Amino acid sequence: MASGVAISDEVVTHYEAIKVRFQGANEKERFKLVIMRLSEDQKSIIVDHENCLRVKDVENTGDVFKTVISKLPSKECRYALYDCTYMNKESVKEDLVFIFSAPEDAPMRNKMVYASSKSAVKAKMPGLKFEWQINDHADKEASCLVEKLGGRDVVKSLEGKSV
Repeated sequence: MASGVAISDEVVTHYEAIKVRFQGANEKERFKLVIMRLSEDQKSIIVDHENCLRVKDVENTGDVFKTVISKLPSKECRYALYDCTYMNKESVKEDLVFIFSAPEDAPMRNKMVYASSKSAVKAKMPGLKFEWQINDHADKEASCLVEKLGGRDVVKSLEGKSV
């Protein structure tokens, strides 16, 4: 708990679900994106079920990355776990990216609560290699994420699209 905000058990359950591939499980039912938000009473971080995406939700979209980014509100803060697929020089990689979205247009109090609770949320998700902070529209570009994943010299494609 940080700044008086608890992390719901459901957040941890969804983290476990997105990071582990179960043998025999339906690949299309896997989470592609788990969004987390402050509860209505502002006492805990909960899963935002309406904006989570499964693999089946993005498989027929023209641009998976844009679909994922579109789920982040432009005037409210959010945390997210994104199961990112990219290709480096050797092979296809899949890594979890922790996203902290704190748009410039979000209320100051909202940004302060999210910023002060971020370390508590991440502590419930050990082993994350990548973190991506989004503060304005320019941060939502694929090139910003590519830099977090190692840069254009390392990353050759993101979600099946050349970078």
